Amino acid sequence: MVAAVLPRLITELDAAVKAGSAERGDRILRQVTNLFLSNVGHLGEDQIGLLDDVLVRLIERTEAGSLAPVSESLSNIAVAPPATVRRLAFHNDASVAAPVLRNSNRLSDKDLIEIAMTLSQQHLLAICERKTLSEALTDALMRRGDANVSNALAHNSGAVFSECGYATLVGRAERDESLTEKLGLRLDMPANLLRELLAIATDVVRARFLTASRPITREKRSAPAAAKPRPSKNDYTQALNRVAALGRAGKLNDSAVNRFAVGGEYINVLAALSLKAEVKVEVIEPFIESDRLYALIVTCKAARLDWATVRMIINNRPGCPPVTQRELEQGRAVFDGLLLSIAQWTVRYASDRM
Repeated sequence: MVAAVLPRLITELDAAVKAGSAERGDRILRQVTNLFLSNVGHLGEDQIGLLDDVLVRLIERTEAGSLAPVSESLSNIAVAPPATVRRLAFHNDASVAAPVLRNSNRLSDKDLIEIAMTLSQQHLLAICERKTLSEALTDALMRRGDANVSNALAHNSGAVFSECGYATLVGRAERDESLTEKLGLRLDMPANLLRELLAIATDVVRARFLTASRPITREKRSAPAAAKPRPSKNDYTQALNRVAALGRAGKLNDSAVNRFAVGGEYINVLAALSLKAEVKVEVIEPFIESDRLYALIVTCKAARLDWATVRMIINNRPGCPPVTQRELEQGRAVFDGLLLSIAQWTVRYASDRM
């Protein structure tokens, strides 16, 4: 079908060019795009190449308002005409370029870096929404990007940063609370820079990102064990009585909490944290879950536990996949970098909002 229809469209295109008819050109653009989309699964490279040549000629003489829908329709097609996609991506109008910049696999890092270094902030923001971004690309985006670009990059969990790139973001976060909070939610930040971020964050921002839920890291492929029913209020009452008795006897120390963790006695772990951090057990109960690791670490700091005990609590949480080495390094950085008073303020801030 493409072989039969395309010559007629090319002849009509040539006539439209000679006549200077923008309306005819727009109509042909729609026809060629629809021809590609309706036959995309049956086209060979030569046929795609022919369509590509025609589309590029049409793009050069078509207004942005007609090109934006074409960009949207081609943005998620794996075999989209490559020269067409590139021409759309480099279009000066961001409404035309944005769909392919966000999604198209036909654009190389070289293309994207060139766009990041030459076109508008709106183009850069569109690139920031791609599912994955390499170190070289994030470095280029930060070189020219404004505060909105920095925030968009920090929010994208698929963006990979060099240590220099992360240092740049942390430097900018000193003047941008929103950026500070987004960086605090990332799982891949080097421990030394996370410690620096904690130092510059305001109390309220620090509390928000240290107690927020985080996504599970990609390395965790295995499914966690089935969740057990939550303990009843009566279970916690008994556990709180037990640990209170240990406290009165001077035995509610790291050794006791460590034993609870190793034995899987997480009702007793939570009761001990509640008593030692002086916060309701209902507040800290969710912190045992996989995505609340940092909140658990802050609570342990507030409870005056040492890192060896904290690590044992982390590694033995029921129903949770094992943590990665990077997460442990980040967790240690948070633990070591937090003042006791800040940790206690943070868990009480969370408690006040229950």
